[in-house]
Amino acid sequence: MTKFLRHATAFLAAAISFSALANTPSVSPAKPADWCKLLTPRLPGVSLAACQRSALIPTGAHSRNGIPILMRSIPAARKGKHGEPVRVLLLGGIHGDELTASAIVFQWTQWMQSQPAQEFSWHIAPVVNPDGLLARKPQRVNANGVDLNRNFPTPGWEKDAQRYWAKVTGSDPRRFPGQSPLSEPETRWLNDEMERFRPDVIISVHAPFGVLDMDGPAKAPHRFGRLYFSRVGVYPGSLGNYGGLHKNVPVITIELPNALAMPPQAEVQRIWQDMLVWIGRSVSPQSKKTAALSVQRTAATAALAAH
Repeated sequence: MTKFLRHATAFLAAAISFSALANTPSVSPAKPADWCKLLTPRLPGVSLAACQRSALIPTGAHSRNGIPILMRSIPAARKGKHGEPVRVLLLGGIHGDELTASAIVFQWTQWMQSQPAQEFSWHIAPVVNPDGLLARKPQRVNANGVDLNRNFPTPGWEKDAQRYWAKVTGSDPRRFPGQSPLSEPETRWLNDEMERFRPDVIISVHAPFGVLDMDGPAKAPHRFGRLYFSRVGVYPGSLGNYGGLHKNVPVITIELPNALAMPPQAEVQRIWQDMLVWIGRSVSPQSKKTAALSVQRTAATAALAAH
């Protein structure tokens, strides 16, 4: 009976969550910039003018509720130390109730003319989960009640994701991974974007743990601003697990200390500056990695032949 009540409670909570998300706007404004009129009331510290200056455009993909997923592409303006730009995929708002995670990415888009940001090629999506952000009450999950950060196709997802959800989270509806990997249009878009853009590093902003985490190959940063490196964990279906451990792309997870209140402006700048320095020092273009691996393989082959 206790097990039945637990699952019934989880089902009821999911139904309430879905009901709230049903109020998310499903009719697109005429112009992409007009989306800022809907977004900025939810974005702490982001003005309508700043949002519109972000120059986001529709990607062609839509959320479960039909809201366009917006992105800005900024090519490198100058050569870096590698001769070709590092490709950075910068993401915010995978969880719709982490308002600062989207807001800080909007702020950073205003500083793309700084050095060394101009040495990198950027794809920036500040609101990956618009359904959750624009729901009557902002929600972690999308309009289908799925935690997008548990919906990526990590190895063994079919066996591990549902079991982890039931046994570890107690079937928490805020962490429901979906019925199958990439079941949601938002995660399918992000997976496709990773294939198209082939990022050398992914920066994903969350809240409210107040730490840094990293998955995948690269030297982990010591800190960005006042956020120190601390392992958060590896979860079935998470972007860090999928991108960092499966696709071998470094994934930095920035956990801001508060989901609703922005850090002081000086701290926003320090996180940004430290992040740029870390990318410049620790991340190289994929072609350079491929070339280095080829040299290593050639050397190994020559050594074997010599014996």
